Amino acid sequence: MNGIRILDILVVLAYFAAIVYIGRRAKAASSKGEESYFLAGRKLGKLYQAFLNFGNATEPQGAVSNASFVYRSGASNAWYSFQTVFINPYYWFMNVWFRRVRLLTMADLFVDRFNSKGMGVFYSLFQICVAVLLIGFGSFTAYTITASLVNKAEDSWTVEERAAVESFRELRALETQQRVSIIAAELAGLNAIVPDALTGAQRARIAEITHDMAADTKSFENITPLTPAQQQRLADLRDAKARGDIYSNVSVLRPPVYKWGFYIMFIAVVGAYMVLGGMQAAAVAEALQGTLIIIFSILLIPTGLYAIGGWGQLAERVPAKMFDLFGGSLTGWSIFAITLVSLIQMNALSPNMNIMGSAKNETAARMGVTGLYGKRLMIILWTFAGLIAAALFVGPDALADSDTAWGMLSERLLGPIPGFIGLMLAGVIAGVMSNLAAKSIAVSALFTRNIYRVFNPAASETKSVFVARCTICVVLVVGLFAATFMKDMMAVVKLVITVNVPFGVLIMVMFFWRRVTLPAAWTAIIVAIALNVAFPIVAPWIPAMTNNQSLAISSIEKDGKPAPVYWEVVTRVDKDDPNSPLKGSGRFDMENFMATKLGIVDSATMSARNRENLRYYVDAALPFIVLILMSLLTRNRNPGQVDFFYGKMKTPVGDTPELEAQAIEETRRNPRRFDHTKLFGKNSSWEFGKWDRQDAVGFVACCAASGAIIALFWGLLKLASGG
Repeated sequence: MNGIRILDILVVLAYFAAIVYIGRRAKAASSKGEESYFLAGRKLGKLYQAFLNFGNATEPQGAVSNASFVYRSGASNAWYSFQTVFINPYYWFMNVWFRRVRLLTMADLFVDRFNSKGMGVFYSLFQICVAVLLIGFGSFTAYTITASLVNKAEDSWTVEERAAVESFRELRALETQQRVSIIAAELAGLNAIVPDALTGAQRARIAEITHDMAADTKSFENITPLTPAQQQRLADLRDAKARGDIYSNVSVLRPPVYKWGFYIMFIAVVGAYMVLGGMQAAAVAEALQGTLIIIFSILLIPTGLYAIGGWGQLAERVPAKMFDLFGGSLTGWSIFAITLVSLIQMNALSPNMNIMGSAKNETAARMGVTGLYGKRLMIILWTFAGLIAAALFVGPDALADSDTAWGMLSERLLGPIPGFIGLMLAGVIAGVMSNLAAKSIAVSALFTRNIYRVFNPAASETKSVFVARCTICVVLVVGLFAATFMKDMMAVVKLVITVNVPFGVLIMVMFFWRRVTLPAAWTAIIVAIALNVAFPIVAPWIPAMTNNQSLAISSIEKDGKPAPVYWEVVTRVDKDDPNSPLKGSGRFDMENFMATKLGIVDSATMSARNRENLRYYVDAALPFIVLILMSLLTRNRNPGQVDFFYGKMKTPVGDTPELEAQAIEETRRNPRRFDHTKLFGKNSSWEFGKWDRQDAVGFVACCAASGAIIALFWGLLKLASGG
C-alpha cells in the first residue's frame, strides 16, 4: 500500500477519538432541552460563530475540486468557489435577520410568517431529502480523497485493473493528441496571416500558444491529426469512461468491502459526536476542525514550492494563461450566474437558523462573517496547490485524471514524512465532518419541531431531543447509502448549487416584501421545484426520455470533446457496437430543453459553458417572476401576524433575557413601532430599513475586505507568473 503508514493511521484515529470525546463532554449541556440541543442555548460568542460559519462554508469538495479545476484549466476555475467573496457583505445583514426572527428551525419561518404548518412540513421534508444528498456527497468526497491516498502498488494490480488503467491512459493520450493538433492547426492559420494584418488578440493568441508549446514540449511532440481508426478508438474509450469501466488509478479501498467499511466508520464518528452533543458539540468540534483545515491547506504550499525548485519555477513550468484570474473558461457571465444562484440559495440553507440563531447576541452573529473570509483565504491556498500540481505533474508525469491532483500531490510531497499523510487525512475529513455536522443538527431539528411535534404536540422536550438524536442516526445512514450510488463529483456539485434556489427565492423576498402571500409562495415553490429538481431527477427513469435520440445529442467543444446537450452523460445502448443507438443518463437539463422548445435559444449550437449559464439564470429568474406576479394577484389573510413578523425583524436582540422579553412584549403590543425606519416610508410594503452606523461601517468594511482578498489573490497570481 502506497502513501500511508501506521503513524498516519494513528493520527487519524486520534482525531476520531478527540471528536467523540467532545461529543461526550457536551452531552450534559445539550440534554436540557430543544434550545440547548439545537441552538446551544443561544450562548455562542464571536469565536464559535466564526468557526461555525467557517465550517459550514467549507464545502466538502472544496480543496479537491479547486485543485482539480485549477490543474485542468487554470486559476480562473477557482471562481466556482471563490465567487462567494462577492456575497460576504450580504452576510453582515443576513446573519442578523436569522437571529432576530428568534426561531428554532428554518421551517418555523413559514409558520411565523404565513401561519402555515403545511409549508413548514413540506420545507422540512424537502430539506431532509437535500440533507441526505449532501451527507451522501460529503461521505463520497471523504472516501474519494482517502482512496486517492492509499493506492495499490502497480505490481499487485489484477489483469482487469491493469487493462482499465492502461485504457484510461490511452484515452488521455488520444485526447491530448486531438487537442494539440487542433491548437497546431490554429497556430498555422494565424501564422499564415500577414503580420501587419494581425489584430492585438491574434498576436496575444500566438504568444500564448508559443508559450504553451515551450512549457509542455512532451504533449506537442505529436501534432498530427487523429486517423479515422484513432478517432473510433477515442469514441470507444470515451464511452467506456462514461460507463465507469476505465479509471486512472487502483485504490486499496476500491473493493466494496473496504468502501463500505470506510463509510460505516466515517458515519459512525460523525453520528457519535452529533448524537451525543448536538450544536454545543458541533461548535467546539468546529474549533478543532477549523484549525485542522487551516493546517492541511497550508501544508502543501511550502513543500510543493521546495519540490519544484522554488517560487520562481512556477512561472517557468506553468503556462502563463493558467495564472489569469479573470480569463480562461469562466467568463464574467459565468461568474455572475454562479454568484447569483449562490446568493439566492444560501438564504434557504437548513443550518442557517442553527448557526446564526445560536449566537448570544447580534454582534456575535455578525462576527460570524469573519469565518467566511477565512474560507476565501483557504481557496487561494487550494488554487496554488493546483498550480503546484500543474508544475510538478507535467509532460510524461502528467496526471491521467485531474481529480486525483490533490491526493497525488499529497502522496508525492507528504508521503516521505511519517504522520503527515495522516494529518492531511484528518484535516480533509475534518472539513467534510464540519460541513455535515451543521446539516445533521438542522435536519434533526426540522423533523422534530416541524413534523414530529405537528403530529405529537404533547411531546416533552426530553422526548423531542431523543427523537432528534434518532433522526440524526437515520439521516446519516440513508446518506451513507446515497453515497454508494455517487460516481461523478462534478454532477453532484452542479445539483447542489441550485437545489435550494426555489426556497431561497421565497425566503429572500419574504424578508423584504410584505406583499408575499401564501398562495403565491406555494405556486412559486411547486413550479420551481418541478423544473429545477423533480423532473430533471425523474427523467432518467423514463425510457421514452432516455432512449429519445433527439435528446441524446452532443455538441463538439473547441478542444474536440463532445458535450451532451440535455443529459449529464450520453452512452451507447450496446457498448460493443459503434453504430448503436444512444441513451441519456444523469440529470436532465429541463431549463435548456424548455428554452429551446420555446424558441428562445438553440441549445445544441451553444457551448457547454453557455448552456450551464442559461440553466442558472432560468433557475434564478423563474421563481422570482412567479412569486411576484402571484403575490400581486392574491392577498395576505393574516395582516396582524404579518405586522408582528416584520416588527420582530426590526426589534434588536436584547443583551439579557429580561431585556429581550421586554423588547418583544413591546413589539407585540405595537408591531409597527419601527415603521419610521423603513427606507421607502412607513407605509411602503417594502421592508428595507435605513442603515445605522453599525450597518454602514460593517458593510463598507466587508466590501473592503472582499476587495482586498480579490486584490491579494490577483497580486499573488501576478507575482507567481513573473509579471
